[in-house]
Amino acid sequence: MRIIVAGAGIVGVSCAIWLQRAGHDVTIVDRAGPASGTSHGNAGVLAAGAVVPVTTPGLLGRAPGMLLSRDAPLFLKWSYLPKLVPFLLRYLGHATDAHVDRYSRAMSQLLHDTVDQHRALARGTSAEKYIGAEDYCFGYATKATFEADAYSWQKRKAAGCAFDVVDGLTYSKEDPAFGTVFETVVRCRNHGRISDPGKYVQALADHFVDQGGKLQIAEITDIEMERAAITALKTTDGDMHADHIVFAMGPWSKAIAHKLGVTVPFESERGYHIELINASPMPKNPMMVASGKFVLTPMDGRLRAAGVIEFGGLEKGPSRGPFELLRRQIEHLLPDLRYDDIVEWMGHRPAPADSLPLIGANDPDGRSYSAFGHQHVGLTGGPKTGRIIADLIDGKKPNIDLAPFDPKKYVDH
Repeated sequence: MRIIVAGAGIVGVSCAIWLQRAGHDVTIVDRAGPASGTSHGNAGVLAAGAVVPVTTPGLLGRAPGMLLSRDAPLFLKWSYLPKLVPFLLRYLGHATDAHVDRYSRAMSQLLHDTVDQHRALARGTSAEKYIGAEDYCFGYATKATFEADAYSWQKRKAAGCAFDVVDGLTYSKEDPAFGTVFETVVRCRNHGRISDPGKYVQALADHFVDQGGKLQIAEITDIEMERAAITALKTTDGDMHADHIVFAMGPWSKAIAHKLGVTVPFESERGYHIELINASPMPKNPMMVASGKFVLTPMDGRLRAAGVIEFGGLEKGPSRGPFELLRRQIEHLLPDLRYDDIVEWMGHRPAPADSLPLIGANDPDGRSYSAFGHQHVGLTGGPKTGRIIADLIDGKKPNIDLAPFDPKKYVDH
């Protein structure tokens, strides 16, 4: 079959490769090329245990104080607030224990075997060298702050996530970069790391093209519909037709999804990173710094600090506050760190109100499919999402309950 994949991030490229391996004629169309957005700028962690959403009980009470603190990892472009309010009400409405359990059950199915899924996707390609199997660690300044986070660890344990709790001194004997700045460290097993997310996705895309796939650089301007089903993709290079179209455009998916009748409550969640070039000393494992809710990840030739949440839409430029927060945190954690240069980046994460990605057919005939909305775990869940989409298009039943991810749950019947 002729299949178009809209979007060249990790999710879109994964869809394209698995569809290609199934024997289909696949074209990727993207306005800027592979890994030009969040697939380049993420924290690089294969977070198999990312089964607790941001919307946990008590968020509504904590959020105002976080927004007013320069040292909290939550930011808002205040001029964007009027547009944000309808989404925010839906988003905060999911800050319940029942929803955390629903999210956890669904996402543990999608994420638990992420390292194996990445290895299967990259097997036989030049992308293999970027995959590592390091533990994902969480550092807490005091034992009390770890104990205050007990809710999240109980949920991860219930979902089957394996982790060890060690004191900071014991951890520092293996990974001395942080010294004794953390009193408690949690080591999450069966996780992994991508040492250069941008180059990794580019290598996968190069493999796709080498195997006969087509990569078209064009902006998608609209879609053509007939009787609630898509008939064409309108681009700056003209109309494109296919038997099936997969939408994996990340935060740029909302407008098209709504035209397809998938009226998902959806926002762009802006993420930030800074990179310290040729940093020394270099940590061995990715470390989630619990106090700042950002991740320090050792990458090829640099140390990346990525995280922070800001709501401000797709159009406005970056804010200085998140960059300055990351700088302050690093100076506190690693006062003796030396580096040659510093690079700043801001990108967009796709955030549905319930934090669950949309994976599946948008219409009864399967003319179009959604594969977006992974929020913080696009890199982690991308390869498996691609395999699921390929199976669905081939008429196979994936070994996963897709009901929580079904795009049609947003369609008015």
